[in-house]
Amino acid sequence: MAVDYAVIVVYLAGMLAMGWWGMRRAKSKSEFLVAGRRLGPWMYSGTMAAIVLGGASTIGGVGLGYKYGLSGAWMVLTIGLGLLALSVFFSARIARLKVYTVSEMLDLRYGGRAGMISGLVMWAYTLMLAVTSTIAYATIFDVLFDIDRTVSIILGGAIVVAYSTLGGMWSITLTDMVQFVVKTVGVLLLLLPIAVVKAGGFAEMKAQLPTEYFAPLGIGGETIFTYVLIYTFGMLIGQDIWQRVFTARSDRTARWGGTAAGTYCLVYAIAGAMIGTAAKVLYPKLDNPDDAFAMIVKDELPMGVRGLVLAAALAAVMSTSSGALIACATVANNDIWSRLRGLTSRAAPEDGHDEVKGNRAFILAMGVAVIAIAIVLNDVVEALTVAYNLLVGGLLVPILGGLLWKRGTVQGALAAVGVGGVAVIGLMAAYGILAEEPVYYGLLASLAVYVTVSLLTRPTDAAVLAHWRERLAGRGSDDDAPVTATSAATLGQDAQAR
Repeated sequence: MAVDYAVIVVYLAGMLAMGWWGMRRAKSKSEFLVAGRRLGPWMYSGTMAAIVLGGASTIGGVGLGYKYGLSGAWMVLTIGLGLLALSVFFSARIARLKVYTVSEMLDLRYGGRAGMISGLVMWAYTLMLAVTSTIAYATIFDVLFDIDRTVSIILGGAIVVAYSTLGGMWSITLTDMVQFVVKTVGVLLLLLPIAVVKAGGFAEMKAQLPTEYFAPLGIGGETIFTYVLIYTFGMLIGQDIWQRVFTARSDRTARWGGTAAGTYCLVYAIAGAMIGTAAKVLYPKLDNPDDAFAMIVKDELPMGVRGLVLAAALAAVMSTSSGALIACATVANNDIWSRLRGLTSRAAPEDGHDEVKGNRAFILAMGVAVIAIAIVLNDVVEALTVAYNLLVGGLLVPILGGLLWKRGTVQGALAAVGVGGVAVIGLMAAYGILAEEPVYYGLLASLAVYVTVSLLTRPTDAAVLAHWRERLAGRGSDDDAPVTATSAATLGQDAQAR
């Protein structure tokens, strides 16, 4: 294992070195939070693929393949489809807004007042996403070094917090590019062909496994539909995803780079399911399907290659963890803390160094909180399900409604967030946290309330909509001072007074 350990140590040291390098580039708020909005298509597509394909997509995707066969690819396929939809239909408009958070977009579209409650929901989602990714370090470091769960979480979490705090989005972008390459080589080019060969080839796999393992819909139509609601729609509105869209240097980069990343996700989904199916042939009686990835890596890969593939798993977890962490900190600072203090970038201008220092402090604080929660939390599946249900049930309708329907109003948006969120929580209490009904009915309730209240209330003021259209067209935006809650609300109030 000495060679494998050396590969992992070099990889982790490289992550910290890139954090230090990124610190030297991040001299302004824009550089720190969205990499100066300067990423070209290659770097943009690589980092976007890295953040959406985390530990759940890698270890969990292989586990689903072990349990259901090729149809186990559907979870990651719906992630890829969501990224494709975001890139083709919405990414160009989102990038042109020149905002930092989803809540700022809502304030801009509705004239203020919608950001705080949406910020709280988004913060809860990104926090739990970071926590669940951090917990995954325990599995990987246990395979690598056979060390205690708490120590594993602290070790993996500390490395991510360190490079994220040092250089913000620049450090995360650089590390994500390395992680993208490592995942591609480790999972697609090494583990996939080796696993299939070790299982005797595709023909032997078909001969040894039941027919349903090769049925496209074997996992079940209702499960696939739930994946679409949670993951495909979740890709359209998550702060962690939008913050990457904000890094694109042009509309074309956001559209075509994201399309390439989404296509890569589809390939990755099929690869994970194939690896899991091969593992079913090799280890037919595993108690936990999620152990399939670790077993096939430990037993079937040669020295050195094993270390690279484990580094790929570590890369998958780190990319999602760091992306969720900076998203969580950005929302906490810009959408919650600044609003509570009654501050905006226009009302209390600061130089770039101060803004970077403040955002860096929030990443550090959120990182420490994430590690602490990860140590004490046990049922992460339920926690993440609550976060995703709240995200989709509460925020999907007002966000997509704001982008697609000009008649939507701030009263309708607030009602949709409130009713959708309460409905999801109530239905989870009634049906169970892991039930599928809460997100179905919560989403329908949010849509009904949004449309009804919007039609019964005064249309959004023409001045607010005019400013919104200007921002969508890429005009009237100042990257150092984007429209925030106070300025958007003031614009709406002034227009109504006139």
